[in-house]
Amino acid sequence: MSRVDELIAEHTPNGVQFRALGDIARFVRGNGMPKTDLVDEGVGAIHYGQIYTRYGVWATETLSFVAPETAMKLAKAQPGDIIITNTSENVEDVGKAVAWLGSEPIVTGGHATVIQHDLDPKYLAYWFQSESFSVQKRGLATGTKVIDVSARQLAKVRLPVPPIEVQREIVGILDEFTRLEAELEAELEAELEARRRQYEHYRQTLLTFDDQVPRVPLGDIATIGTGSHDTKDAVADGKFVFYARGREPLRLDTFDFDENAIITAGDGVGVGKVFHFAAGQYALHQRAYRIVPSDGVDARYLYHYLVSDFARYLERTSVHASVTSLRRPMFLKYPVAMPSLATQRRVAAILDQFETLVGDLRIGLPAEISARRKQYGHYRDRLFAFEEAAA
Repeated sequence: MSRVDELIAEHTPNGVQFRALGDIARFVRGNGMPKTDLVDEGVGAIHYGQIYTRYGVWATETLSFVAPETAMKLAKAQPGDIIITNTSENVEDVGKAVAWLGSEPIVTGGHATVIQHDLDPKYLAYWFQSESFSVQKRGLATGTKVIDVSARQLAKVRLPVPPIEVQREIVGILDEFTRLEAELEAELEAELEARRRQYEHYRQTLLTFDDQVPRVPLGDIATIGTGSHDTKDAVADGKFVFYARGREPLRLDTFDFDENAIITAGDGVGVGKVFHFAAGQYALHQRAYRIVPSDGVDARYLYHYLVSDFARYLERTSVHASVTSLRRPMFLKYPVAMPSLATQRRVAAILDQFETLVGDLRIGLPAEISARRKQYGHYRDRLFAFEEAAA
């Protein structure tokens, strides 16, 4: 028998009371507030409690402030109150709750409700993460483009209200579980970062050549051009890969090229840093570049070389602080170290192996984290699965 079971048997042997949230809590919703009302911390500034977008189940500090005159019209949360979101474009983001455990009152704007209650604040915040609340929330939500769960609807939600001793025991268990989950995620992230750095080190080493290896302008060893499509041409379930300017390729029902090519963005945040390797049929954006190696150039070698060095080349040659767009002449003059074809293939094969290893970790990491979160959610939901007391 677990400690929770022992406490249930001791304090409420005939089952746990389930109550409507509106019967045990009071709701205060603030007025809307433009972001321009946010101020720097200063004399008289009031903490602004938009913490539900930054924290998990509880928070003790905020980083935003509003002037006292603005705070007068906003909802005030006292230590121990719950702040919960009311509106979002995604139903999963509605009803995100956080317990405010700071030492001073804070205020929040019109997209959230302050819930004043007499329960353990972290118990209530954890319960808002449970599947039981999620199911009820979907039934109470209104709207299509913007989803809303009003305070009036929240008042209808039913939840288990065990004795305070049971609430605190559950909080202690879930706090420990949350700590272990966070530690595991940090370890997995650190493992991925270590492997990524190792890969970059080996890539840099393998692609560094002495002066006996000739440097050839990219324009002499590759064909360079752009595509013809716009992002609006994309089709969700298109048959062919459509390389645009972002990190994630799109889809299209037609293709422009059938070849091995290196793809990079012509402008946007990925300039000089984001590269794709196209193998076969693909479509291309009008502001994305295709770099097609000539005979005698290993395509994968050139891909790795560009990924490793092209951004630094732009930094070295640009007269501006940053390069926001690329032009074809920038590619034509770019010097590429050209060892023998056999060496190119050997280097490319080694780097392909490292890239596969890092890629597998990058795919496996979210899957591992997701599995742990599901395990945590299952355990949390079991802790809230009380036998209801007879009416």
